[in-house]
Parts: sequence; C-alpha cells; structure tokens
Amino acid sequence: MECLFLIKPGEILLKKENQQEFVRRLIQQIHKRMAGTGGRIEEYPGRFFLFVDEKHAERAEFALSHCPGLNGYSKAIMCPKTVEAILSAAEAVAAKGIASGGIKFKVETRRSDKSFPLGSYATSAAAGEAILARYPELRVDVHHPDFIVNIEIRERAYVYGATDPGPRGLPTGSSGKGLLLLSGGIDSPVAGYMMAKRGAPLECVYFHAYPYTSVEAQRKVESLARRIAAWSGSLRLWVIPFTDVQVQIKKLAEEDAATIMLRSAMMEAADILAFKVGAKAIITGESLGQVASQTAENMAITEAPSHFPVFRPLIGVDKEETVSMAKKIGTFDISILPYEDCCVLFSPKHPLLKPSYAEQTAAYASLGLTPLIEASLAAAERFVYKYKDVLEDFGLS
Repeated sequence: MECLFLIKPGEILLKKENQQEFVRRLIQQIHKRMAGTGGRIEEYPGRFFLFVDEKHAERAEFALSHCPGLNGYSKAIMCPKTVEAILSAAEAVAAKGIASGGIKFKVETRRSDKSFPLGSYATSAAAGEAILARYPELRVDVHHPDFIVNIEIRERAYVYGATDPGPRGLPTGSSGKGLLLLSGGIDSPVAGYMMAKRGAPLECVYFHAYPYTSVEAQRKVESLARRIAAWSGSLRLWVIPFTDVQVQIKKLAEEDAATIMLRSAMMEAADILAFKVGAKAIITGESLGQVASQTAENMAITEAPSHFPVFRPLIGVDKEETVSMAKKIGTFDISILPYEDCCVLFSPKHPLLKPSYAEQTAAYASLGLTPLIEASLAAAERFVYKYKDVLEDFGLS
C-alpha cells in the first residue's frame, strides 16, 4: 500500500532566478535518502509530494526530519476534489487525533483552486460539522486545539493532521563544502549540524594524539561523524595522528601559549587538507569567550595559518543553547562520554587571554612545525560514511 507525505519547503521559495537550482538540490537529496525504496516525488508550486510504500514510511519520516531545506512534512490523505471525499478524509484524520488523546480540534482550509464550490471558511465549517456528527465526544476550540485537521485544495485535495518539523535552511550541496574541525566535545558537532543546514557538504578532521588520547576517544569521534551524516547525507572523516606535533609544541613553546600554538598547528593542517579535498571554508565550534583560547585575540592568532574563511556558527551562542541543540540532534550523549581529546590534555594551567598578535604569530612560525604537520597529514586515516551507514545506526536499513 502506498502512502503520501506532503512536504513543505521554506527558504528555497524565497529565491528568485536560481530557485530551480535549490529545488533540484532538495529533490536530489530526498531521492538519495530514499534510495532503494521505489519512492517517487511530485513537485507543485510551494509543495512537494513523496509517494512511498507504507513499509518504508518510518524511513521516510526519518529522512524528511533530517533533510535540510524543508520546513516540515505531514503524512497526508490525497482525495478527489469533491466535498464528500474531503469530508470523509477529514473524519479519518480526526480519528487519528482522537487516538492520540485529542478532545479539542479545529479545521484549517487553504483553497488555492478558486473553482472549488466552497470557500475556505465554508469548507472548514462543513468539515467541522461532519467530524462532530461522527465523533460527538469532540469539541471545537480554534484557539487551543489538541489537534488540527488541515485541508488543502490545490490541483488535488489533501487532508492531513500535524506537521512535523524539518531542519529548515538550504538543501545539501547548495553551498560550498566545509571542513569541520571535529573534536569529541559538545560544540563542534553542533557547528557541523548548523553548517549542514546552510547547505554545506561536510568533511571532518580529527586530530588524534595516541597514546595521550585513547582509541575510545577516536571511536567517540567516529560515532559523532556518523550522527552528523544523518543531517548532511554523507561525509568523510580524516583522522590525523598529531602526537609528534603536540610533543614538539610542548617541548619548544612557552607553556602559557601552548594551546594557541596547538590550535594554530591544527589550523595549518586543516588549511592543507582543505585544499586537498576542495573545501571552501573551515568550520570550528568556537564560541566567543567560552574558554581562554576563544577570546577575539586568540582566535585571530589561531586562524592566521588559514587561507580559507573560518566559519564559527556558534560564535554568539552560549553553552546552554549549544547543549540544547546537541540533545536535539542526538550528539550530546556521545559527546559527554568520558574520553578526553588532545586539546584538554595539553591545556596549560594559566593560558594567555589577550596575547600580542605579532608576537604569537612570530612565535608559532619559529617552531618550524610544517614538516611534522605534513608528515601527519601523509599518515592520515580516512573514513567514509554514506547514508546507508546512517540508516544502519538507526535500524532503518
């Protein structure tokens, strides 16, 4: 049996001359995420419709709820544009509202087809009367309903209940690729999610300092990368062995500047890797003033080795907001596993807060880390996560 999902795009409808390119990207992403199901998509002004076998409905709900570029979706009933068919469908949607514990309801109608004999208000009134006649235990409450019966009269008639939220934003592939500096913490996965919502395909880089950081710490980052892939559609993770670089910094740098030097070295490595993978920007999870290395002065120094723009989507977000987003996207429980990354283990007791840009960039250059960084990149391990891996993680393959 085939079921229908009514899909509501958002920001892409505000585009003008290039709107069709964004539409193409969104449809392409939905097809990719529903590959192998036999699903098909129909496009009409302001709406998309996904038809899929009922046995794949759970996968469709997962895919649509994680697909950037759409505002929401609803499982809908498609029916002929007759009053009788629409009222019958409205009663069926109301039955689902009752099953979920609803008592109060309202009907909302959008009539794009002005040839339909009833206006929007008259259609809502007729549907409300039919529902009350069928289910007299219900009552109408237009201000605080437990559920809403939505009717859209367009090229066909559609009747549906609640609209589940999508990620909003832009479809994957509509912006340039970003290289995400992914640690095992709470912030960087959220930064990746926020840039995925802006249409940026993602690659991730993790700096591993074995034996100072454990194999479990790397596995934790691998799990985070797979979770981010649920939103971006797929991604690659590069694991860079950075122990030699960190030991050299520990040996040669001033102790209070060690974190600045380490983050500068990571940015230099990310810069080289970004050229290699065709990224257009580097992404970090930094938030202004959150920790000592994230003062404006320190961030200016640590991004100096990069030739790419550095995107910091969390720059004005506090920790509580970030934690809330991490819980929403399913990375929080992974991020708080007790395996520390190299940044934590090599942090000085009293780091610099407002260092001199000229002095510290010169100090970094004097360390001569480039050969060690290039050797680390040559030894990098690459992991590829496709959407089928995501589906396996969520038991939907």
